[in-house]
Amino acid sequence: MAAIPGAQAQLSAPAGGMHRDAVTDVADAPTRLKPAYPAPYGRPSEAEVKAVLDRVLGYIDRETPTALVDAADREQPRSGPLAPGARLRSAYRLTSYEWGVTYSGALLAGAVTGDARYTRYVADRLGTVVDLANRYREQRTPGEQTPVRQMLAPGRLDDSGAMAAALIKAQRANIVTAGRGQIDVYLDWISNHQYRLSDGTLAREVPMHNSLWLDDLYMSVPALAQMGALTGERRYFDDAVRQILQFSGRMFVKEAGLYRHGWVDGMDPHPSFFWGRANGWAIMATVELLEVLPADHPGRPAILDLLRAHAAGLARLQSGTGLWHQLLDRPDSYLETSATAIYAYSIARAINRGWLDRRAYAPVAVLAWNAVTTKVNAAGEVEDVCVGTGMGFDPAFYYFRPRHVRAAHGYGPVLLAGAEIIALLRKDPGGPRGSLLFR
Repeated sequence: MAAIPGAQAQLSAPAGGMHRDAVTDVADAPTRLKPAYPAPYGRPSEAEVKAVLDRVLGYIDRETPTALVDAADREQPRSGPLAPGARLRSAYRLTSYEWGVTYSGALLAGAVTGDARYTRYVADRLGTVVDLANRYREQRTPGEQTPVRQMLAPGRLDDSGAMAAALIKAQRANIVTAGRGQIDVYLDWISNHQYRLSDGTLAREVPMHNSLWLDDLYMSVPALAQMGALTGERRYFDDAVRQILQFSGRMFVKEAGLYRHGWVDGMDPHPSFFWGRANGWAIMATVELLEVLPADHPGRPAILDLLRAHAAGLARLQSGTGLWHQLLDRPDSYLETSATAIYAYSIARAINRGWLDRRAYAPVAVLAWNAVTTKVNAAGEVEDVCVGTGMGFDPAFYYFRPRHVRAAHGYGPVLLAGAEIIALLRKDPGGPRGSLLFR
């Protein structure tokens, strides 16, 4: 046991000369010791949260220039013929689902903080790829490789869902206004071309026939929900609700309050590997749907029940560091940042909308955010993010997935989480510094 400073001298004094106050000091000394928290503890200030967001914005701004260059790295004009083999100079793919989440995060950060740099980022990057897609549609020859292939001819949910959701949000906010045609391309793929089971559940043919990937809830539901909000057509809301309920019927393990990552038709039993980020995609899809789902939709109560059951299951498994593990129920798997950021955002959003109890869940969300801040380095890179991951049915597959700052999955979730934590703090600014108690 570590010695208590000053205690030994007091205890070794002659018994007849020991004062009652000295004894009291010794007894109270342990309560004055400072906990060795691995991350900042207590409520952050809004300025502290914003500083982390600004570092991330600075990083993605530097790493994603919008210059279009030819094969010799010569910059191309913004109009006129497109050079064969042209590419964007960006270090990250500006048309990927990961960057769709990043656009959504920047949109929210701009709306919450009022800092126009975040919305300018979206207007510039998302506006650039929309413009490029429109130009290539007019000019490209069949079979030509383009930097916006996923926009011109989406071939899976990863190509369409997260980007569609971000583009619709940007359109509804009048930040990107030339993207309606692209929105229709994305939603046509989701609604009419993506493979489905016989009951309409979105599915894949890999790694096996009739496979469900939990990730696909985020790659479809927010886009469907946003399209419902944009058009007012109830069929989009109905499909979004159907996906969550039918995925959950196969993949939500009620006893754990968690979703298994994969499900394959006919497999018996269905292994339950509770991968962190996939559970993040599921809870984030749920809150994104509830955000715009009409109050009178008959599926809304069931979606709320799922959200609450899932949040409870996640909260039980948060580590003492504030982070969650790569496999949620396996504490010997590594601590992972992107899932933690997604949970911080989703739980904070649910609290702010009145779907979860603030007193029970605000400490979970803020502790998670504080842990995430330790993973954003001075350059604005997000550390300890699992790289892209397929579906596995053994623990080693998940335990040994690499982590890297270039894994694009971390940037959008951190922006979303920080912005929503600011909104949470504004709703309940009281409470002692160094406390995670909320009213």
